[in-house]
Order: sequence, then structure tokens, then C-alpha cells
Amino acid sequence: METPTPEVRQQVLETLKYIIDPEVGLNIVDLGLVYSVQLTQERLYIELTLTTRGCPMGATITTATQQILQKRFPRYDVQVEVVWVPMWSPEMITEEGRRQLEQI
Repeated sequence: METPTPEVRQQVLETLKYIIDPEVGLNIVDLGLVYSVQLTQERLYIELTLTTRGCPMGATITTATQQILQKRFPRYDVQVEVVWVPMWSPEMITEEGRRQLEQI
């Protein structure tokens, strides 16, 4: 699999910022849940994690990721995989995410 151009990768990440983790109130990108964005000529592959293995919103987040990317990038077969390595920790929250959390 090849790495997407910086422009496409940025478009994917900006699109994923519309998905909010309802338990935390922060988008999945700034929360640090999106680990990998890979692109081939036909497939857009996303690796993400959840804050915990028992996250009750896990299915909702993965389905929303699949749907929003399929809508935004219809020419690609979108595949979303939940991974657990490395385990998510609060240190993965972006600086922007930390600023947003301070305002909540």
C-alpha cells in the first residue's frame, strides 16, 4: 500500500474531524484515534483505535468513519480497521484537542 499524497491525507483527516466521540466531545482526529491513512488506486484504508476496548460507541465511530469517507471519496473502496496496538492514551490527544478540552 502506498502513502497518500499530503493533500489527500489532509483531506481525509479534515473529513474525519466531523466525527465526534460523544463520550469525550472531541473529534476522532484530535483525540488521537486515527493511526493510519493509506491509499491505493482503488482503496482507502484507515486504521483507528478506540479509547477503551469496551467503548460503547465503537461500532458507531467505525460506521460513521466508513460512511463519511465513502461519501467524500466515492471512487475508493473504504476499509476501516480497529487496531489495539499501540493502546490509546491521553498523551495521543493533539495540541488542538487539548485546547478544545480546556474550553469544555
